[in-house]
Amino acid sequence: MKIILNQDVVNLGEEGDVVVVKDGYARNYLLPTGTAVLFNKTNMALFASRQAAIEKRKIEKRGLAATLKTKLDKTTVTLVLSAGESGKLFGSVTSAMIQDALAKQGVEIERKRIEVPTHSIKMVGTYTIRVRLYEDESSDVKLVVESENQVKARQAAEAKAASEAAKAAAKAAADEAKVAKEAAAAVEKE
Repeated sequence: MKIILNQDVVNLGEEGDVVVVKDGYARNYLLPTGTAVLFNKTNMALFASRQAAIEKRKIEKRGLAATLKTKLDKTTVTLVLSAGESGKLFGSVTSAMIQDALAKQGVEIERKRIEVPTHSIKMVGTYTIRVRLYEDESSDVKLVVESENQVKARQAAEAKAASEAAKAAAKAAADEAKVAKEAAAAVEKE
């Protein structure tokens, strides 16, 4: 069946495109949801009159995708999850979890645009996640999955190092005060 798309459809086409799809897909999904209209002279003339507005929206979408790509390419998502001693997660990382983490960083992405390799990540490590943007544009986001135990151990080590640095600074200050006191006493004796 030949139809005209009213809006962008992933893996099918963009708004205003004339595409051929199977009859059941058109009758049961695309036409009832208003995603597409039948291809005929009336609808073709309607889309021809709206062509300038459609092109303007496509240019805006391309611009937004380009700015979002530059932002996403610099983004690193860190997820802290509970895992066993071997690094195997209790559960798995899903696209919904990545979407939530990106939203916390101020990047709004539809969940279905996030492609998780092997469809689920079940081990601690560093991964590359692909985010599909507009048309053939996509971005690779770095994903770091850490164990809660690793994070706690690292925080404890950082706290211990900070404590030792504070003790060393206090000792150095006390030594300086002692040297200054001895120098003052030596000056008074002379």
